[in-house]
Amino acid sequence: MTGDGERRAASGEQLPEAIADATKEQPGARAALAAALRAGPAHAYAFVGPAGSGKRAAARAFAAELLAAAAAGPAEARRRALADPSPHPDLTWLRPPGNQHLVEDVRSGLIGAVAYRPFEGGRRVFVVEAADAMAEESQNALLKTLEEPPSYAHILLVTAEPAALLETVRSRCATVAFAPLPAATLERRLAAGLPDRPAAELSALAALAAGDLDRALMLGSPAGARLRAGAEEGSGAAVAGELAERPWADILELAAEAGEARGAAVRAAAAERAAGLGEGREAARARREGEEAAKRAERRARTEAIDLALALVASWFLDIAAIGEGAGEAIRNADRRDQLGAAASRADPIAARGAAELAMDARRRLRVNVNEGLALDALFHRAAALLGASKRVV
Repeated sequence: MTGDGERRAASGEQLPEAIADATKEQPGARAALAAALRAGPAHAYAFVGPAGSGKRAAARAFAAELLAAAAAGPAEARRRALADPSPHPDLTWLRPPGNQHLVEDVRSGLIGAVAYRPFEGGRRVFVVEAADAMAEESQNALLKTLEEPPSYAHILLVTAEPAALLETVRSRCATVAFAPLPAATLERRLAAGLPDRPAAELSALAALAAGDLDRALMLGSPAGARLRAGAEEGSGAAVAGELAERPWADILELAAEAGEARGAAVRAAAAERAAGLGEGREAARARREGEEAAKRAERRARTEAIDLALALVASWFLDIAAIGEGAGEAIRNADRRDQLGAAASRADPIAARGAAELAMDARRRLRVNVNEGLALDALFHRAAALLGASKRVV
């Protein structure tokens, strides 16, 4: 039976409000979802795009519309499905407790649950957030469900890293693509969330976030301010050749704090899950998997923080180079123009670009489990040597 959302789309009426709002900066995704409602939705979708591009909100809005379209009371079904967390019994939303979905969560929460008919209305929707965090075992187990889903089931995979999904999984999903958000869009949203910040800072946060709203907001937080300060102080020390105090040490401390916080959250979730299972084998397995997931989550959070700091270091050196080359209008750190100008007066632009490449190389090496402290030490000492050599030459 055609539901009210599908009738609106088929008759050329306006796209449902929640979907329109979630995709207002994503015309391609908006067109894809409108076509899906108009023609009748597929049983599996991959919402693909960079972090912070709005794909999670769009997936929730689309899920709500799918449920509303098959409900006797569409407005009420839509309202409950849009809530986060949602009380709608036919919407299942899987989030990884750390940097990986637990195999058992995917098996019980999706693969096993999909066999049960809707509790109300005519559809069930399953959303897997950070689908790239599913282990290969989970993805292989999901294949049969994707190949032969019940007629009432719709599966939405949300991912920033589609290459981490098996080709056999990707090929069974219709793709809804999201692009990085434009800097102007990020500035508007930052202005709404950080109304007391000057325009130059908002411009810098938007430029440094590279289209990722979540990253922009993080950089505007106290932790983000610490991360920027650590990156700038380390870079400044390399330009000055004054490294004895290791001013980048706060980057490591902040990364450790982020790791501990995320690990604690995963352990708490695992303990709650195990408590619900009692004291048997399944409870022990939940505790063991939870501890392993917590360790992975800690590592991932630390790596993410240091990776972002290294990206900030690279942008700082590139801005120094831009000013030195007479292209100061192109800098990302627009709110640090005076400091950058002072650094540019002491650094050769070519050497500054070389230092930026050292930071990018450190980001690449970070992915192969190098020691984080040694990686930062090596980066800033190498950058100082490069910048110091250029001073002697010029």
